[in-house]
Formats: sequence, C-alpha cells, structure tokens
Amino acid sequence: MFHKKLLALVGGALALALVAAQPAFAQDVPDNPDPGGRSESDRASGTIRGESVMPGRIGGGRRDRVPDSRATRQRAAPPPAAPTPEEIKAAAQALVVAAGAACQVTEAAQPGINAEQQKIYEAACSEGPGLILIESTPPQSFNCLELAGTAYTARLRDPAADVGQQCLLPANQNGLAVIGGWARTAGVTCTVDEAVAIGKSDADNIVYEVGCAGADGYWLERVGTGWDLKDCLQVNSTGGTCRFTTGQEQADGFEPKLAGTEAAACDVTQVRLMGSNANGRFYEAKCAAEGEGYIARLNNEGVTQQIYPCATAQRIGGGCRFTPAPALAE
Repeated sequence: MFHKKLLALVGGALALALVAAQPAFAQDVPDNPDPGGRSESDRASGTIRGESVMPGRIGGGRRDRVPDSRATRQRAAPPPAAPTPEEIKAAAQALVVAAGAACQVTEAAQPGINAEQQKIYEAACSEGPGLILIESTPPQSFNCLELAGTAYTARLRDPAADVGQQCLLPANQNGLAVIGGWARTAGVTCTVDEAVAIGKSDADNIVYEVGCAGADGYWLERVGTGWDLKDCLQVNSTGGTCRFTTGQEQADGFEPKLAGTEAAACDVTQVRLMGSNANGRFYEAKCAAEGEGYIARLNNEGVTQQIYPCATAQRIGGGCRFTPAPALAE
C-alpha cells in the first residue's frame, strides 16, 4: 500500500546565497614618465597634468616623490577567474561520484552557495532525472524530480510557499518525459499528460502519479528492478486520491471494458472498484439511463468475464451503491 509521506523539503540545505566579487580599481602609476611627468597614455591623449617638483627648483631639494601608500593599499588582487563550463561540469561529475549517485553529466551549472558556504551545482544527466549537488562533507545529491514533487505538494498547501532550490536547466525540465517513460515500461498504455513525484511508500520508495488523457491515471512505485503499478480506481478504493484524474476520465476509460457484453449500451457516468478475489476484480458501473447499472468481473488481464445487472446483484460485494436495487426478500 502507498503511504503519502511528503518528501522532506530541502530548503534550508539548499537556500541560495550567491556571492559576487567586485574588483577594486587602482590608480595607474606611469612606468616611464617624461620630464613633464606625463605617461605614455597622457602623451597620446594630450592630457595635461601638473608638474612634479624636481630637485634644485624652488621648493625642491627632494627626490622624486614616493607614490602615496594609500593608493598602494587601495590596489587589490584581481578576482579569481570564473570557472569555465567545462570546469563546472567536471566538478559536478566528481561530486556525483563522491555522492554515490548515478549520472553521466551532460551539462552543469553552479547557481551559488548555501548558508554553510558550500557550493551548489546542478547537473543534467544523459539518462533519467537531473541532480542538485552540494559540495559538503560528505557530498549530497538531490533528485530533480523529488525536488519538483516537494515544491508541487508545498504549493498545493500554500501557493506562496518557499520551495527551496529547484532545478532550472532546460534539460532538467523533463519530468513528464522521464516519468511517462517509466510508466510505459510498467505497462501503462494511455497518453500520459501529467506526472509528478507525490511522496514515499512504506518501503521508502518514491511514488509518482501519472495522469492520462481521457482515461484512468496511475500511481507508480519502483520496486527493486521493476515497477509496482496501481490505477487510480485502486488508489481510490484504499482511500488515496489521484489529483490528475477525474471521475469522468475513469468512466470514459472503463466504458470500453463493457464492449461485447450485455452492458455494451451503457453510457458509463460513474465507476468504482468494489474489490477482488481469486476470480478477478469487481467493478460497479452506473449508466446514464435512469436506474441502469452493472457489476462487471474482470480477470487479471483486464478482460470482462461476467456482467451482473444491479437489479439482481445485491449479494455481490454488498450490491450496487450508484444504482441501488430493492432489497432481496428473506
């Protein structure tokens, strides 16, 4: 069963504190002044400067003046050169290895430092989701999809919530494609139009929700080397909620299951999973026609095996809820 534990926010560890170094500008001192005390640049530009007092002249008797120590103190070492994209990519790849993450870095950025003055890197990977990396001891890595899921959940509660550091590289705006690909691997055949990480299961695995165009959606959990897939009708039956799936999408997605049966003419308006046993799963479908509804038994492959009209199905799973039937006589 899925347990909707929210992903821990990483706002504090990833709070961005960009540092910009500003160079101090020093006054130029001529290397080879001419007798008039003018430098090469002065002579080239025609700039007129005051004459220096030379020995033997009025007020002289002094050697050439020593440059003002205050001006010397104002000179600052040039700022370190900004790292090149190649250097940032190499540093990010080194952090990936040190953090024990799986990522072949294709692009990287260094958005700043955190409150602990530790460098933050963002890496796009050749496969799968990107990462936020912290140059801490030991290094830390955060899955971009987890961070996006945390932000999504936080903003549902408060649209103005501080969601911390997020992945910003264009290559990392690929959650729909990545999660949709996983869903297809798990057996989803619909057109996935929405996807996000929504929490963790009791086994501490990340759970993803996918929405389908005009059909029931799914919850998706990686289990070992495979996937555990639950459609939203299953999720609803255990008290869960799918945010990307409407009741009408579930009804539209279930209606084809009735083709070729005595309930084929049913225009399904509501559907629910009632339960399952060794014979398969039992669903209730309410039709648009007044008082018309059915219970359908489907096998593990999703093929309808048997149809029970609600009017005579009182003993199956407690009977129909959407289309109540008269109580059976004792």
